[in-house]
Amino acid sequence: MTTATRIYNFSAGPATLPLPVLEEVQRDLIALPGVGMSILEISHRSKPFDRIIQAAVADIRALAGVPANYKVLFLQGGASMQFSMVPMNLLTAGTTADYILTGSWSQKAMKEAKKVGAVNVAATTEGEQFTRIPAQSALKLTPGAAYVHMTSNNTIFGTEWAGLPDVGGAPLVNDASSDIFSRPIDIAKHGLIYAGAQKNLGPSGVTLVIIREDLLARSAASLPTMLSYAVHAENDSLYNTPPTFGIYMLGLVVKWIANQGGLAAMAALNERKAGKLYAEIDRSGFYRGTAQKDSRSRMNVTFRLPSEDLEKKFIQEATAAGFDGLKGHRSVGGVRASIYNAFPEAGIDGLVAFMQEFERKNG
Repeated sequence: MTTATRIYNFSAGPATLPLPVLEEVQRDLIALPGVGMSILEISHRSKPFDRIIQAAVADIRALAGVPANYKVLFLQGGASMQFSMVPMNLLTAGTTADYILTGSWSQKAMKEAKKVGAVNVAATTEGEQFTRIPAQSALKLTPGAAYVHMTSNNTIFGTEWAGLPDVGGAPLVNDASSDIFSRPIDIAKHGLIYAGAQKNLGPSGVTLVIIREDLLARSAASLPTMLSYAVHAENDSLYNTPPTFGIYMLGLVVKWIANQGGLAAMAALNERKAGKLYAEIDRSGFYRGTAQKDSRSRMNVTFRLPSEDLEKKFIQEATAAGFDGLKGHRSVGGVRASIYNAFPEAGIDGLVAFMQEFERKNG
C-alpha cells in the first residue's frame, strides 16, 4: 500500500500521525543521518540520543511557552499510570484531592486516588450522561486542597473544556491526553499536565509530563523509585531506558506542529475541521450530536443516527468507503469521529459528503 492509498483513520488512539513525520521516520529508520544506526538501536546514554531528547524538551518549551520553573518529563505507562503517580506524589498525608468528573477517564483517575488518600468530588455531570462540562459555579472545592484534577477533553463523550476552571491557589492537575497542543495552553496556570502521546503527540508508549518544580518536593523518599516524579526529574527522564523511539517521534511531531504555525494555527485548523462536521450533524436532524453545544469537543465528534441498525449500517458502509474507526466507544455506542491535530481536513470533507449521501439514501 502506498501513501496515495492511505485510508482516513478516525480512531480515538493510537491515531493519525502527520504524513511528513511518517515519511521522515521511514527514510531514516535504518540509519539516522550522521549516526549510522537506527533510532531503534542507539543507546539512550549516547550523544546522538542526548541531542534528540534535549531537542524535544527545548521544542516543547518553545511551542507551549513552558516556564523555566517547570520540568518536562518523558515517562511510560500511559495516562493510566499517571492516575496513580499523581496522588502517590502529590496527595500528602492529611490533605484532600479534588476531582472534577467529566467522563470515564476522570472517574478512573479518581478511583486510583482513593487508594492513596482522601478525595472530594468537586463536580460531576454523570447525572446528565456526561453531556456537558460543569459550570464554574458548580465547583465545590476543598480549601487547601492538595490539587484539583481535571480532564480537559473527554474522548468517550465528546466534550471539552473551553477554558481552564478557576481553582484558587490549589495546583491544577490536567489530564490533557486527547487535546494537548491542539490550541494555546497556559502552562503557568497548571501544577502538572500529563498526556499519553498516542493521540496528538506521537505513537503509544511515551507519556509527556510537565510539572512545576516546587511540587517535586512532595515526592516522598519512600515511594517506589520508578513512581517518583522527583527521581525522573533529577535524572532528566533517563533513570532507566526510556521509550527512545517514542521520544524521537514525539520530537518530530512537535517540530511539525511548529512548522504549521504553532498552537494558534493549530487551534484555527481544529476549529475549522470540527466546525464542518458539526454543521453537517446539525443541518437536518437526521444526525444528532450527543454533547451539549457549548461543551462540544474539537477532537472527538460524537453523534447518533435515528436507530442502532442505521448506525451499524453507517459504520459498515463508511469503513468500506475508506473511513475507518468511526464506531463509538463500547460503553456508549453511536458514532465517534476522532479528528486530532494530524487528521487531514480532506478527510473531514470526505466524511461530510459521505454523510450527506447516506442520509439521502436512508433518511
